[in-house]
Amino acid sequence: MRKFLVITLVLCGFFNFHNANAQCDSTTNMCQKHLGTNYVSDGQVYRALLIGDETAEFHATFFGGTTYRIVGGSGVSEGNLIFSMYDIENNLLFTNNDHKNIPYWDFEFKSTINCRIEGQLDALGEASGCAVLLIGFKR
Repeated sequence: MRKFLVITLVLCGFFNFHNANAQCDSTTNMCQKHLGTNYVSDGQVYRALLIGDETAEFHATFFGGTTYRIVGGSGVSEGNLIFSMYDIENNLLFTNNDHKNIPYWDFEFKSTINCRIEGQLDALGEASGCAVLLIGFKR
């Protein structure tokens, strides 16, 4: 009986992990469309599995004089992820929450800057989900 319980728990964990990865892959593909052909990915896929009011935190360096696009999403429809960008002094630089949770934002800094990007699920949307952020720079 104990062996059966252990095998069942392992299989449940495997299937939950597989479903979470599948959801993240779908969300990544949805976000990738917003980079289009004008932006080149920085090569990273920033991912976090969020439940409830959890916040994911990502760090990035943006070089002065380069135009960037940040794309965020969660789930299979747009507008489920609130992402906010802060400088190292914790000043809010942008939040898509001020723009009806728009899935992407284009920006350029005059000089190189380190930023913290936070992602949260919209309280009106999903109770849990895979948060995905992509960052691209203009060709």
